[in-house]
Amino acid sequence: RGEFGGRGAELAVVPDDDGSEESKNDDSDDEGGRSVITNKLLWALGWAWHRLMIIPPNQGILGVNLGKNKTSDDEIGDYTTGIRKLGPYADYLVINVSSPNTPGLRSLQQREPLYNLLTSTMKARDDHAPHAPVYVKIAPDLNLSEMEDVAAVVMETGIDGMIVSNTTNARPESLVSPNKREVGGLSGAPIKNKSTECIRTMYKLTNGTIPILGVGGVGSGRDAYEKLKAGASLVQVYSMMVYEGPGVVSRIRKELADLLVENGYKSVEDVVGADCEDIYWNRVEERVKKRMEAEKIVTV
Repeated sequence: RGEFGGRGAELAVVPDDDGSEESKNDDSDDEGGRSVITNKLLWALGWAWHRLMIIPPNQGILGVNLGKNKTSDDEIGDYTTGIRKLGPYADYLVINVSSPNTPGLRSLQQREPLYNLLTSTMKARDDHAPHAPVYVKIAPDLNLSEMEDVAAVVMETGIDGMIVSNTTNARPESLVSPNKREVGGLSGAPIKNKSTECIRTMYKLTNGTIPILGVGGVGSGRDAYEKLKAGASLVQVYSMMVYEGPGVVSRIRKELADLLVENGYKSVEDVVGADCEDIYWNRVEERVKKRMEAEKIVTV
């Protein structure tokens, strides 16, 4: 990761999600299904644990992205088991409540279910992985009322941050592929603007107090720049890795650095939230005060 300029990677894990006929048949028998699910849970966690063990130490930041099983009747248990088993090896944890491929998962973004889930997973983090910050990953398809509920919950629970956003269920008219009606999450360039607008809205709703990791359609330095201006503190790249490989990270970083210089910014921190002027200037003032205090400068 480091040689390409990247700073980290994410490993996505759910308890059981192979969709096989064997799994479906076993699930129809309560006692047998419970046994099979448990065995597959242990296998999936064992596989993830093995992957974590073979990664050399100090090779960037590793996130563990946790979801629930499609057939689960204990969503909170799925997440907390993942934290207990894999949290000790993660640099950060993602509570993914927005995968479009898991039936019913996005309902966890509603106010009460989300509050219950986040309070439970944060307790599990405190017990098993106190070093790892916890982020909740949300969908770009939420309406304003739903985003207001998410914002209220993340501020009330004190979660460490949000990842905005996951893939979308929407199919823009601009799509030209004959496969555009396929079921599943749409990622890449078609969701860039939608994701950026979602970041901007969540930044405003949380008054810039909850760090946002921006993702969705980032393929250039300008794309990353727009995510930062909207309120993201960090940026992730996914789909573009498929088309260009890991080297895309170095290109994006260089383009972003050039844009920062061109626009008079000295660092990434200085551009975060620039689109939201009232919040932005208040935060700039706070940063200046902290710098002055750190340098023990006394103003008259």
